[in-house]
Amino acid sequence: MSSVIKRSVARGFTLIELLIVVIILAILAAIAIPQFSSSTVDAQLSALDSNLATVRSAIEQYRVQHNGNVYPGAVAVAGGTVCPNNGGNSVAAAVGEAALRAQLSMFTNAAGEACPTGDTTFRFGPYLRQGIPTEPFSNSNAVTVPANGAAPVAVAAGLGWAYSTGTGQFIKNNTAADGGVNNRPFNQH
Repeated sequence: MSSVIKRSVARGFTLIELLIVVIILAILAAIAIPQFSSSTVDAQLSALDSNLATVRSAIEQYRVQHNGNVYPGAVAVAGGTVCPNNGGNSVAAAVGEAALRAQLSMFTNAAGEACPTGDTTFRFGPYLRQGIPTEPFSNSNAVTVPANGAAPVAVAAGLGWAYSTGTGQFIKNNTAADGGVNNRPFNQH
């Protein structure tokens, strides 16, 4: 009697089938990856537009509440006034960027003096509780303030923002296009 040995044949994927699957995945990845990289620039542009709108709104609100004719940073923070609620003395005398930061992020009185605490005298603000936001392309929140209220002039390798105490104009401090994808010049924001 002869015995019949039956072998079960194991079925798997052939090398050709695996190669086809890998090639299809590579093609899909080549299509999808550029879409994700442009979304980073789009997010930076959205953040830039949002930050500009927030700061510009705060600057205008400060101007309106301070007799409608003075922008933050235009009048020096005098310093020395006693702040309410044990807040100590008001911010030390400052001009330009330091005055802008103090006047937008703290409580102010009608003269523009800034205190970390408010009362009936220091009743305006704060306009930006988190301070000046960062500019998303340079990741800097530095503010360049030209002397005598001159118009801000962005530079090629500038960081952060540029601001005029005379006109209230607040712009991105870089002349480069915004990331290259949309290729919008800085002054279109």
